Amino acid sequence: MMLSLNDGLSLKSKLSSFRALVYHLTVILLLLCVFPGEFQVVGPSQPIVALVGDDVILPCHVQPAADVVSQSVEWGRLDLEPKFVHVWHQGQNFMVNQHSSYKGRTSLSTEKLMQGDLSLKLSAVKHSDNGRYRCLMSCLKHPCV
Repeated sequence: MMLSLNDGLSLKSKLSSFRALVYHLTVILLLLCVFPGEFQVVGPSQPIVALVGDDVILPCHVQPAADVVSQSVEWGRLDLEPKFVHVWHQGQNFMVNQHSSYKGRTSLSTEKLMQGDLSLKLSAVKHSDNGRYRCLMSCLKHPCV
């Protein structure tokens, strides 16, 4: 497409419009990970940034690394009702109360859970995904200290 400076909008104003469009498509995902007990759940110290339509990984893991496949892992957003983004319970996905806007777009890796990696893959990011996420793990086999 040819861009003429006499098209009614100058090149400068067209570029400004483009920058504004890119800004509005940027999604910032904040992650807060908490776990009381023998393990420490760790997430990123900086917001995760993704573009609308992209897939993104929300990182979260336990230290020390341990097999957490048999534990319960909950990803949620407190500003939603229901608050559940993804739930893993007793070795399988438990999506009964998952918020409808996340259906079919979230996943955890069983192989990574075996290594203590609780990271959530969020596919086809939407503008409405912008928010503060919480990663929780609770002990099922061993008592939490």
